[in-house]
Amino acid sequence: KNNRNKRKQDPKVAEPQGTSRGETVGNKSNVLPQDATAKDYYFDSYAHFGIHEEMLKDSVRTKAYRDAILDNKHLFEGKIVLDVGCGTGILCMFAANAGAKHVYGVDCSGIIHSAKTIIKENGFEDKITLVHGKVEELELPVEKVDIIISEWMGYALFYESMLDTVLYARDRWLAEGGIIMPDKAVLWIQGAEDPYFQRDKIEFWNDVYGFDMSCIKTVARLEPVVECITPSLLCTKPFQLMSVDIMTCKKEDASFEVPFRLTVARNDYLASLVMYFDVSFTKCTPPISMTTGPRNEYTHWRQTIFHLHNKLVVSEREAVTGKISCKPNAKNHRDLDFKITYKHQGKVEGLKQGSYEFKMR
Repeated sequence: KNNRNKRKQDPKVAEPQGTSRGETVGNKSNVLPQDATAKDYYFDSYAHFGIHEEMLKDSVRTKAYRDAILDNKHLFEGKIVLDVGCGTGILCMFAANAGAKHVYGVDCSGIIHSAKTIIKENGFEDKITLVHGKVEELELPVEKVDIIISEWMGYALFYESMLDTVLYARDRWLAEGGIIMPDKAVLWIQGAEDPYFQRDKIEFWNDVYGFDMSCIKTVARLEPVVECITPSLLCTKPFQLMSVDIMTCKKEDASFEVPFRLTVARNDYLASLVMYFDVSFTKCTPPISMTTGPRNEYTHWRQTIFHLHNKLVVSEREAVTGKISCKPNAKNHRDLDFKITYKHQGKVEGLKQGSYEFKMR
């Protein structure tokens, strides 16, 4: 046994056997950042600093978490905190600065080796313990935590999402009366024109330097596009698809089929459906919200755009109705399969309806 573990400890913040605070626990990826190759990143994309740089530079994202934690020290003082998917440890350090008694950060990625150094160099070794491994497979050195923080959201809210991991941590470790940050999420959809997609992304394959590559068009139509849509292209009012309460929802809620009704805002062509989300920290005073919507400041989530195969000619105040279903892919649960059906009775073209499947990979 490591002699460091022989000192008297507060049982609420006991350390894992053989591990000091500030060290990593587990053996998921022993490749250090400076030794990593492309092969390592292929299987562990979150080990590369670049993806964390993008997330940290997303000021909407990072400031929302910072403000939710540091402006609400009354929630954190003297509390045990668990950060699910801690990455570089930024949220752990926010929580420690907010007065948390101890913070446990869990991550399966090799980035945790860098996080270990970050925590040591910023003087948090006595306040933060990093645990390396899958939440579903590890043991924490505490029976309960008071607060779970996590940045679990993916494109279209659920893509590559860690929601099921957060829910597992909630059910196993969150104390009665504990809180989750963020604790609410809302998924939105809106209709838009897109004058360039068909030309640039689909018809492009008809003649590529004189060669016919049109067989790729079928595959290209299957994948939604993640990008920032120009707000002026939006031609309907937004519609709330669903609301998720992280305190009470179940893993199965990530699979859904919901109806939608889009009210047309102007005469236009509707070529795409645009999906985005908001999250809220409702236990904060006052509550804090963050949106990934197209009319707001840029976030690294951007928007998820589903391009219809055929444009609809829509007129102001008309409605486009339908259903959207979403479920994790059977082979890879972090990928998503969508099905969108729609119906539009317009004064220009009469009845138009369709059904399309999309695969988010």
